[in-house]
Amino acid sequence: MPKYAAAIDQGTTSTRFMIFDHTGNVVAIDQIEHEQIYPKPGWVEHDPLEIWARTQGVIAGALTKGNIDAADIAAVGITNQRETTVIWEKATGVPVCNAIVWQDTRTDKICNELAADGGQDRFRAKTGLPLATYFSGPKIKWILDNVEGARSRAENGELLFGNIDTWVIWNLTGGPNGGAHVTDVSNASRTMLMNLETLEWDDEILEIMDVPKAILPEIRASSEVYGEAVGALAGVPVAGDLGDQQAALFGQACYDVGEAKNTYGTGCFMLLNTGTDAVRSDNGLLTTVAYKIGDEPAVYALEGSIAIAGALVQWLRDNLGLIENSAEVEALARSVDDNGGMYFVPAFSGLFAPYWRSDARGAIVGMTRYVTKGHFARATLEAVAFQTREVLDAMNKDSGVELTALKVDGGMVFNELLMQFQSDILGVPVIRPTVAETTALGAAYAAGMAVGFWKSYDELRSNWGKDKEWDPQMDTEHREAQYRNWKKAVTRTLDWAV
Repeated sequence: MPKYAAAIDQGTTSTRFMIFDHTGNVVAIDQIEHEQIYPKPGWVEHDPLEIWARTQGVIAGALTKGNIDAADIAAVGITNQRETTVIWEKATGVPVCNAIVWQDTRTDKICNELAADGGQDRFRAKTGLPLATYFSGPKIKWILDNVEGARSRAENGELLFGNIDTWVIWNLTGGPNGGAHVTDVSNASRTMLMNLETLEWDDEILEIMDVPKAILPEIRASSEVYGEAVGALAGVPVAGDLGDQQAALFGQACYDVGEAKNTYGTGCFMLLNTGTDAVRSDNGLLTTVAYKIGDEPAVYALEGSIAIAGALVQWLRDNLGLIENSAEVEALARSVDDNGGMYFVPAFSGLFAPYWRSDARGAIVGMTRYVTKGHFARATLEAVAFQTREVLDAMNKDSGVELTALKVDGGMVFNELLMQFQSDILGVPVIRPTVAETTALGAAYAAGMAVGFWKSYDELRSNWGKDKEWDPQMDTEHREAQYRNWKKAVTRTLDWAV
């Protein structure tokens, strides 16, 4: 009888393999970073072959660390950086070019051309998404238009497209030797090519965007058996697939309408469960598919997507050398009492929710000779919290429900200064669960449910536990004054990239 469920968590900066027991506790984990490739300003790429090699490495590493046999694993799920686009040869598994990462802005011209007829919300009624460089559809078009021979080969059925989930599942289940070419509804909803109502590829949008249907994966439920793994996990059912933010919602046990979570990773992403209704946003949020379990109806969510969160701390480390490792940022930020009047708007890839301005670029405002590297660190952390406040305000307006507490997860939730400031600037409690890496947990849950390792939502809810809660300590007047300054700083980032 299998004792565990597992998940591949393929993120923007690293890949992890995590093995969980029936109570949702981590029993083994391995993690490896991969290269971030920046060929030009605004361009961000990954090597898909490196990602697949890292995936195999962490699977072997976690099994070894935990002294676990593949036969002890009931099922494996996949969760992934969404929107990052790979196109590869069906016969060989060789990508036609590097993956174009979700942060990449090279499709700006394509998006502007598409918006010339119908505006930025041209496809929003069908897809829940504005026209933006963020999503996969324009990235597919860019590759087919710019990689020599790619379009004709795609039309001839020689090439396959996938977000990273599809790439990993295809390789995990055999690759050129019968690998399953599938995605789930949550990842498909991030391409700008899937109709939210039918949960199928939309022929009209495919024609407008000039994307051949032949290269697209089959859209499946988030929890069902897609095939069996080969390699180190040989024979284990591959049975769960969720985009990383939807996986975190699922792992946080946000199964009821009105429940929300915020994930602090490379970017920052807040999702609110809206049930079986696809709620359209009037305030700059995305309407997305949260998950679909087997034959049950799809569950939808409103999402606020922030491009740069943890990536800003990495930028302090790698580009400026202000810290040697990311954990040092909290101590450096604590060396000062406040931000010294400095605000840092990290619009490195434009601004995502609620603005959707690809012309924005990063700005540091309010600097004086008084400012030290401690203020830099503090403004970095505060930028994450301010962006989250903007998203929460939009979510409250769209849903008509005032959030009374925020469940949080991801790597940055162990930064206690950030969590306290987040509670202060939101004016609501912030709650960290006992298992903070809920993204991988959500994918393991989806896979486990598909094979009966877990049998009900109540079983999953019972696994959730509170580790720590932060309550607001800032007075309302000070909170709103800081937030006004932030909003003013945001206006300084606009109209830079033309």
